[in-house]
Amino acid sequence: MTEVVTFDFHVTSECSQQCTYCWGPQGIAEVDTDAAFAIISKIAAGGSRRIVFTGGDPLQRGDIGSLIRHAARADLEVAVSTTGDLLTTSFLDAHGADIDLISLPLDGSTEAVSLRTKEPGHFVAVMAALDVLERYPTVDVKVATPVTRHNIEDVPNIVRLLEERAGRLPGRLFYNVFQAFPRSMSPDVPWPELVVDDAAFAALRRQIDAEAHSYRINFLDHKTLDKLYVMIFPDGTVTVPVGSDFRNYGPFLEVGDLDELLAGSEFDALKHQHHSVGWSRSP
Repeated sequence: MTEVVTFDFHVTSECSQQCTYCWGPQGIAEVDTDAAFAIISKIAAGGSRRIVFTGGDPLQRGDIGSLIRHAARADLEVAVSTTGDLLTTSFLDAHGADIDLISLPLDGSTEAVSLRTKEPGHFVAVMAALDVLERYPTVDVKVATPVTRHNIEDVPNIVRLLEERAGRLPGRLFYNVFQAFPRSMSPDVPWPELVVDDAAFAALRRQIDAEAHSYRINFLDHKTLDKLYVMIFPDGTVTVPVGSDFRNYGPFLEVGDLDELLAGSEFDALKHQHHSVGWSRSP
């Protein structure tokens, strides 16, 4: 039985956004549906509790509904991490019963701030997605903001914006505020122009914590983000990011004992901590 609680299955590299701080896979071909089913089944058989369908944007993949259904039938908790651009009522009518959590990125409290790191219209798309999710009470909602030099002064405004939303998503909305991590598959990312330092991030947390909020807010600093993430890339390979590096361990379906594979001392202390603040109902 694996000690890895959550797997991030990056089912596609395709995405409507081009975020410079993204550390998802880029330009990697996808396994077919049958192989994806086999990967999901192996995750479930190994004793893990959760799967996050992510990317890219998983809603860019035509068979994502079938993958979600397969994971739910395998008794996995299912999250879908999407840009929000393609999240519709018809998708949630068809698949919402099999989804425990939808995660949406929000880079600013207005379109003007969002435009600094996201494509035009993204802020409006996320607000529309939150509107849609009000009608699906069994789906928890995570909003996540990567804190960069472009938006750090705006984060308190996002907190207030979500305060207005919390009453319309009672007990289901929570907010992850994370310090953009200098890790990417793209070369030459201008990290000094993006990354806020530890002192600035800590000051932001103190500012927000000074007020009471009706929903849960989690702060994820660089130390927290450099825990163990077990990622399965679109081509079905196991990848574990460590610091700014991506370590690839080959096809997941060919891995015998994952815990033995990840037996290094740098991993042993981290296995139980993966995604400890990534879900609203589960620790």
